[in-house]
Amino acid sequence: MSKQNKQYDVVVFGASSFVGQILVKHLWKRHGLKGEISWAVAGRSKSKMQGVLAELGTGAEKIEMIVCDADNESQLRDLCAKTKVVCSTVGPYALFGNTLVKVCAETGTDYCDLTGEVQWIERMITQHEATAKASGARIVHCCGFDSIPSDLGVFFLQQASMSQYKAPCQRIKMRVRRLKGEFSGGTVASLMNVVKEVTANPKLGKKLANPFLIAPSNPGTRQPNVKMPEFDKDAGSWIAPFVMAAINTRVVHRSNGLNDWGYGKDFVYDEAMMTGQGVKGRLMAMTVAGGLAGFMVGATLPPTRWALERFVVPKPGEGPSPEAQIKGSYDLRFYGQTANGEKLVAKVTGDMDPGYGSTGKMLGEAAACLALDVPGKEGGFWTPATLLGGDLMGRLQAHAGLSFELVN
Repeated sequence: MSKQNKQYDVVVFGASSFVGQILVKHLWKRHGLKGEISWAVAGRSKSKMQGVLAELGTGAEKIEMIVCDADNESQLRDLCAKTKVVCSTVGPYALFGNTLVKVCAETGTDYCDLTGEVQWIERMITQHEATAKASGARIVHCCGFDSIPSDLGVFFLQQASMSQYKAPCQRIKMRVRRLKGEFSGGTVASLMNVVKEVTANPKLGKKLANPFLIAPSNPGTRQPNVKMPEFDKDAGSWIAPFVMAAINTRVVHRSNGLNDWGYGKDFVYDEAMMTGQGVKGRLMAMTVAGGLAGFMVGATLPPTRWALERFVVPKPGEGPSPEAQIKGSYDLRFYGQTANGEKLVAKVTGDMDPGYGSTGKMLGEAAACLALDVPGKEGGFWTPATLLGGDLMGRLQAHAGLSFELVN
């Protein structure tokens, strides 16, 4: 069936998940029953979906609910027959996402999600990219805080560099200047699952260390990886490891490769957190680095991993109150330099909790952009920057509380 003849532009799969509920509220506010896009919700529990829709207000009960399970291929094929785009919040994706990606690739249905599981993305590309290219399905992973701000932040800065200096930035450093919000339970569950996979298969750990794991090829350019506290002169701050760097950097390098290495095969990119100046900034960097290292070591040991999952980290489906989401925000800085030494700095900001409120809005705009803004783009596994690019940037700034700007 042609994508143009589908009943819906977008179906939200996993509408009753924590981020799914935020996403549904965003789509209802933006589109109502049928605004710019026509949409529906899907999941395995009709009663839970009814509860989500009941909270939206009068008229929302008319939104179609499609009952289907993540492992039921027949149900997922029926779902894909109804929609141009499936927008999935059902993670960890390495546990629950395989069948849906397979079905979308086979049926030519466009797909986007929130995954930050690079090992799973690599498997999906290996298993289904040829099928997606043949069917016309456009698969876009990482459409939340990981990795839209990083991927589009680099895209934005490179566009500015080409405009001003007629050359791309050969080196870009993303530094988290401010991050106010709670760690997503779904993100933690995904991270824990990666740790379990690596513990069971030590070879996977070495594989994940490759910064070009999901890039089309490996240009061999050595990449920095901030593991210990250090002082960054460009940022004017001590820096510490950033937990999302492991996925964000891989997505940025895939974007570069899919763009025929438009940033250059010698492009260098890394991410870190700014912790401030002076002794206080250094101590904070040491605390962050030590805490992250301790968490990762603890997560590899079954007893401490059980304790962390049971008593410390948020669980999937848990999250902050709407008031806490609104109070969240983030400010990311991108420090770029061309091969000739010209410098540019960009700022990307978001107006809500990054892992929940902002992520839900970003995914909603990515799904609408995929459904409406990129006709004619061929099938395959894309990144937000390479498929959605400037169209998505415009939507995010107009409707999702993000900003992209150059700073002095």
